[in-house]
Amino acid sequence: MTQTHQDLAALFAAHKAAVPARRVSFDRHARLAALAKLRQAVLDRQDDIIAALAADFGKHPVEVRLTEILPILQDISHARRHLRRWMRPRRVLPTLMMIGTSARIEAQPRGVALIIAPWNFPFQLALGPLVSALAAGCSAIIKPSEMTPATSALIADMVADCFAPDLVAVVQGGVEASTQLLALPFDHIFFTGSPAVGKIVMAAAAKSLASVTLELGGKSPVIVGPDANIAKAAKWIAWGRFINAGQTCVAPDHVFVHASQRAALTDALQGRIAAMYGADPATSPALARIVDDRNFARVTGLIADAVKAGAKVVAGGQADMGARRLAPALLEQTAADMDVSREEIFGPVLPLIPYDDLDVVLERINAGPHPLALYVFGSKGLAGDVVARTTSGSVGVNLTVMPVIHGNLPFGGVGTSGMGAAHGQAGFAAFSHMRPVLRNRFLPMTLLFPPYTGRVKKLAKLVQRLVQ
Repeated sequence: MTQTHQDLAALFAAHKAAVPARRVSFDRHARLAALAKLRQAVLDRQDDIIAALAADFGKHPVEVRLTEILPILQDISHARRHLRRWMRPRRVLPTLMMIGTSARIEAQPRGVALIIAPWNFPFQLALGPLVSALAAGCSAIIKPSEMTPATSALIADMVADCFAPDLVAVVQGGVEASTQLLALPFDHIFFTGSPAVGKIVMAAAAKSLASVTLELGGKSPVIVGPDANIAKAAKWIAWGRFINAGQTCVAPDHVFVHASQRAALTDALQGRIAAMYGADPATSPALARIVDDRNFARVTGLIADAVKAGAKVVAGGQADMGARRLAPALLEQTAADMDVSREEIFGPVLPLIPYDDLDVVLERINAGPHPLALYVFGSKGLAGDVVARTTSGSVGVNLTVMPVIHGNLPFGGVGTSGMGAAHGQAGFAAFSHMRPVLRNRFLPMTLLFPPYTGRVKKLAKLVQRLVQ
């Protein structure tokens, strides 16, 4: 159903009108009940979720469970287990000038949140932020991606069954719907998508001074050291790159491999691709589809452009345009001026770049935008060196992707890869205003109030000496 601007404004007004009452009524018990209801809906409709993701992506049921269903169930379980502690006011000790007061920090709901979800993990990345919003006591309007219509329709149906429309609502539609929603004065906006659209979201939020969480993307590099366990590295790199057909914001985008390990890693990756997807990966039911024709043309175009400029496809790359399936491709001899080296690939393509000098690799990484994730395979010393000399949203050592799943780690980008953090307590904090409350018990500050007599001047100097 198409919703007009007036419809969206009325929906937002209903959410906003409920804020004062919700600050009282949506207490810990009500939030736990809301999260429990969402959990039960996910459990009850697992088959529907699997079917929707199959319709939109051709995802294998196991991959749907691993990347879409389990993360949400974990988020809900983690929030319910820790909500009492997250909500508990935190007492802070007085500084010298504040002796005679008591102070604490209280987590207050920001109010009405807008969640704009992407298409690549359309279920998880719509409902994950919702878990944090509900835990924090906020209401939310979710805008799922129009590029995954089956999943978006399912989310809308599930939300309508679970929640009152002035607590959680779903708005379906394309860019026009997003634009109309961004024109409304939300209290917090949680956006997952590209840096280019992130700038548009941030500009819109600035008009009402809404706070934002931006989960963006970027080219996440991998460094494979001379002492890396190649079998282990290949297993993690291949899985992290090729799940969801490479359409993952934290997937390894390209691999810097020490020259002494290049041949071994190439062979090991070919073996892993065959083990995961068989002799004809483009027809494997374990490999997801590219989301649409435009993105299929974009990814295959990156391969063609690289080959035309001198790169070599050492494995894979077979394409079935009608089915939008692309066999995982390994590229060698890529150059920094190729499109595949400049753009986020977001598909099942992996450039392998040999190196001899780690300093050159780190200079190249630091010269570009800060990546959302960075991965290192090798010794503790190598990992420590890379961590100390780079900036990224997260770092994975001898694994890929998993930092985004860890419930006790904040997940977010830095610079062009994002702003703010999500998951667990960090997600709760994103949708909360940490409000300080200061109570006067016997604060002697009144002794320094005007008139500034000689006695007051001496006392002011004494206080300064005590604190300086």
